[in-house]
This record gives sequence, C-alpha cells and structure tokens, in this order.
Amino acid sequence: MSAGPATAPLLIACALGIEHLALRTGDRGGAGGPVTVLRTGMGPRAATRAVTEALADPALDGAAVLATGFCAGLAPGMHPGDLVVAEETRDPDGTVPCVQTDLLVKELVRAVPGRTVHTGPLTGSDHVVRGHERSELLATGAIAVDMESAATLLSAVRAGERPVAAVRVVVDAPQHELVRIGTVRGGISAFRVLRSVLPAYYEWHRSLLLPRR
Repeated sequence: MSAGPATAPLLIACALGIEHLALRTGDRGGAGGPVTVLRTGMGPRAATRAVTEALADPALDGAAVLATGFCAGLAPGMHPGDLVVAEETRDPDGTVPCVQTDLLVKELVRAVPGRTVHTGPLTGSDHVVRGHERSELLATGAIAVDMESAATLLSAVRAGERPVAAVRVVVDAPQHELVRIGTVRGGISAFRVLRSVLPAYYEWHRSLLLPRR
C-alpha cells in the first residue's frame, strides 16, 4: 500500500561524501513529507544497489526519488556552479523521463538567483569523462554526464511507479576541467550551490502531492 498524498516521502540520492555534506548542511525546513538523504556511493552499480535496498523499506513505499550532486557539463558555455535539470536520464540500460521539470527550473532560479539553469538529457557513465569523450556524448544530444543519476532513476522506477527527477550542479565543463573536486574555485562554487537547492526540491515534492484537476 502506497503512502497517502499528505505523507508521501521523498528520497534524495547523492553519491559522494562532499555532496551529502552539502545537502545535510543546507536548508532542511519546508519539506512536504518525510525526507531521506541517501549517500549511494560512487558509480552506477553502487547507486543501483543502494537505491534498490532503500526503496525496499516500507517507510519509503511510494517515495518520489530525486538524484542530485555534481556533474560534468558537456556543452560549450557551461560553467562551474551552473545547474542541470534533466528532462530524461539515459544510459545503456534504459531511458527514464523526469517529472515536473518546468517547476524545478522555476524553483531553482528562485533558490539560487543568478545561476544559469540548463535543461536537456543527462547521460550516465561508469567512469569519469574527460577530453574527446565529452564531444562524443554531446553529439548524442546529452548536455551533461554523471555516474549515478541514470542508475538511480532506473532503479527507482523498477522498484515501483513513482515520480522521479534529477538535478545536478556543474563542477567542471569543457573549458573548466577539474582534477579534484573541492580543491579549486569551481568545486567550491558547486558545493555552495548544492547547499542552496533543497528548497527547490521540496517545492517540487509538494507539487506532486497536490490533487490533479
């Protein structure tokens, strides 16, 4: 039996300790239901395992799932600290459409004023993408890449029908490749943005709980 609209939970999944820290130290007020912030570990296999296990918990029955954290931008003109709202996630195992992306964009603009928000397909990889691989992925229509979002959302919908979304903060881009997250200005900028996005996630979640006309 799924949770009722007034109590439907939200599962926010990220991979890295630094992402989890940003979310834990962000604004946690204003959620429309129980919220779980899950650190999955790095890579698609870890994300699949962690999300599948988490959603087996009856407390997360019917939970909406939002994948978040950092990503690599693929398109020219992207900068560290830009936001990516996925219209869909894709990897060799499948494509998952995202829900209420227009509202997410609107709320992110409000939560992090001055930051550019990009929309488009978010592709998955099992390794860190650099150099010519970025151009190859861009040619497929994807605007950004990370290692966990596609696996997270695919695992979520396989565990049961539910709303899903993915929002990522660009930590590096074609003209701004980073060697190590958090050691240069771009990484710090992305961390600060990730700390600020929770209100937008909660508004997205609340919109899912409203009765449809």
